[in-house]
Amino acid sequence: MAEFPQRRQRVASALADHKADALLVSSPASIRYLTGYAGSNGLVLITGSDAHFFTDPRYAIEAQQNIDCKVHVCRKPLIDEAAAISKRKRLKRLGFEPGWMQVDTYDRLKAAVGGVKLQPVSGVVEALRAVKSADEIALIRASVLLNSQAFEKTIRRVKPGTREMDVAAELDFQMRMLGAEKPAFETIVASGTRTALPHAHPTDRKIQNGDLVLVDMGAMLHGYASDMTRMAFSGKPDKKMQWLYNAVLEAQLAGVAAVKAGVAAGKVDAAAREVLQRHELDRAFVHSTGHGLGLEIHEGPRVAKKQTTKLEAGMVITIEPGAYIEGLGGVRIEDTVLVTEKGCEVLTPTSKELVLL
Repeated sequence: MAEFPQRRQRVASALADHKADALLVSSPASIRYLTGYAGSNGLVLITGSDAHFFTDPRYAIEAQQNIDCKVHVCRKPLIDEAAAISKRKRLKRLGFEPGWMQVDTYDRLKAAVGGVKLQPVSGVVEALRAVKSADEIALIRASVLLNSQAFEKTIRRVKPGTREMDVAAELDFQMRMLGAEKPAFETIVASGTRTALPHAHPTDRKIQNGDLVLVDMGAMLHGYASDMTRMAFSGKPDKKMQWLYNAVLEAQLAGVAAVKAGVAAGKVDAAAREVLQRHELDRAFVHSTGHGLGLEIHEGPRVAKKQTTKLEAGMVITIEPGAYIEGLGGVRIEDTVLVTEKGCEVLTPTSKELVLL
């Protein structure tokens, strides 16, 4: 991707603000963002003047053919070679990502760099990743569309007697058949009173007539995630179930309507939360309203209480309020949304109507 050099240059330009001469990147998603590398063993060193990529011989051909900065194929621990280059460049302060470095790796790096001071640096690459380029948005659109197609191919086949785990397996299969690399996370399928478990694991429970069914799913396509939650009902919902669904739908629509560049993420959360409070469901809303997504299923910004981060055009977030009542069930409705200057664009094409099985 033509964007990789520009991304690395933006990281280099931010180093002075963090009192670092270079940054050693070890987060797999950030490494992919900066180089396109998707393997399991890699490091990136970004200095004010150049960039270095480190991997082992398993990925030598791939790296040498595809990565557009200096490639080092290492037969010893990657951290040792990164330290050696840091010393040769006579760096004074080497930044590292504290959330992505184990203690033993840190100790090894500290011993290897000698007099180079190690400087913890957090959030530099993540801040860049939060605002998507046009190319990234196109990839996310494709992932969102694939995810919706997999849901729609599967949900109409679900009948009483179908096991939760069979629905999850079919959703994963359809994602793969449509071209996804893998699910973006473990597909959630819950039925009956188990829908009150926000992150339920699919079980061998059979869907019964009169059950709510919650499906939360996402696809990874070309490295980019999608995320969607939809609800179904086996039979005809009674007034209480329909009330619960309608309340969460109202909250979700209010959250979407609040999204706009310049708005604090916490205000979007508040817009959804206030609706549920009016329905006396605020205590049943046990998580935040949403999150950013991209190369990871959960990334910045957080759309949660008291979050002061201002939304920016180009951010892609989820809006997913829910209400969960033990012994009755739970409802969550989730879209993937693109922030724009004038508001937002809902990327998820699937209807939010309750699916009747």
